[in-house]
Amino acid sequence: MSVVAPTRFAYLGPEGTFAEQALRTIPAAEQGVRLPARSVPEALEAVRTGAADAALVPLENSIGGAVGVTFDELTNGTPLVITQEVVLPVEFVLAARAGTSLEQIGSIAAHPQASTQCRGWLRHHVPNAAVVDVLSNGAAAAGVAAGDHDAAICAPIGATGHGLTVLADKIADHCDAVTRFVLVRRPGPPPPPTGDDITTLAVYIAHDSVGALLAVLMELAVREVNLTRIESRPTGEALGRYAFFLDCSGHVADDRLGDALRGLHRVCAEVRFLGSYPRHDWPPAGGGRAGGDRADRRDDDYAQAAAWLARVRAGRLD
Repeated sequence: MSVVAPTRFAYLGPEGTFAEQALRTIPAAEQGVRLPARSVPEALEAVRTGAADAALVPLENSIGGAVGVTFDELTNGTPLVITQEVVLPVEFVLAARAGTSLEQIGSIAAHPQASTQCRGWLRHHVPNAAVVDVLSNGAAAAGVAAGDHDAAICAPIGATGHGLTVLADKIADHCDAVTRFVLVRRPGPPPPPTGDDITTLAVYIAHDSVGALLAVLMELAVREVNLTRIESRPTGEALGRYAFFLDCSGHVADDRLGDALRGLHRVCAEVRFLGSYPRHDWPPAGGGRAGGDRADRRDDDYAQAAAWLARVRAGRLD
């Protein structure tokens, strides 16, 4: 089955957001049609309805953690799969209309992830300003330009695009913060294995079963599949009911990971496959993000073990 390359890309808009900046690092999106959406759910719904071929949405930030709405949307409704990730350094500025000073700021528009990353700076420099949650950094800048708020925490391109004055730059509490975005499409064959891939899953455990989460982890551990991230999210069914999001090193086409998926399907109440895709090279070689256990290092051993078991079952003990 061939996969048609996407040409229409939805993203968390409006223009001037980090999502747009990340999207434009993908050559096909730079040359294609970019469609800003007002929210993550709207961006993903555009893919589900066919109004867009793919959507780029934020998944997690190195400081603020997971973007809950993205996880919630990926586990509800018609299935979607991740085909690519983009990791983008994040630099925030405080922007306002011309002539505004820090002392005049009473309200600051910001996406919740942005205000979280700038909490210390805000407390020190504008302690009396009220932070107002908005849907995106681009929306924050647009709101200030329209006169709805006094200032915005946004990307530099957002300030420039809306004609705002930058009152302070590099206001994030951690200068090395990055945001991980994912490109999401309708289900189809995953990108081919590269030898350094990530597989993302949502698993639902049987909550009335003792050791259910441990059973999930054991299915990965006994096959030496590296679990690089685990995140819990409430299912909305009842207090204490959670889904678990897993990032595993490897590709669904790998022998060990494929066998682990079979095991997870057996022990879990439900498993939703969210994609196998190449790991983004971040940071560059020599940096701190470990690539984990590459699948090809152990698959030969796994294949030899499977062949040995087949011989035993056939009565061949040579």
